[in-house]
Amino acid sequence: VQLQASGGGLVQPGGSLRLSCAASGFRLDYYAIGWFRQAPGKEREGVSCIGGDGSIYYAFSVKGRFTISRDNAKNTVYLQMNSLKPEDTAVYYCATGCTDYADYWGQGTQVTVSS
Repeated sequence: VQLQASGGGLVQPGGSLRLSCAASGFRLDYYAIGWFRQAPGKEREGVSCIGGDGSIYYAFSVKGRFTISRDNAKNTVYLQMNSLKPEDTAVYYCATGCTDYADYWGQGTQVTVSS
């Protein structure tokens, strides 16, 4: 069982990135998949989550800017991030759950928003 997060990078404020969370060894659509982030010196926080039933959650700080989606054929969950702000800078992780108690975690991908 493995999750692979990718798609991070350096982007200017107002820019966009799309993160991918690809699964191997299991079907993503059997699980709720969450995106989390941790900025330097801060605790990890939940960003967004998509349930196995398609239900979706967004943290207030990203609502209206980020969109989570699932492609079952590719066994991948995406996080489209638009209108990025410097405060979105963090390492982003995906996991098999919507809370810190998720069983499996990806390795993280760095997102840096800076001019």
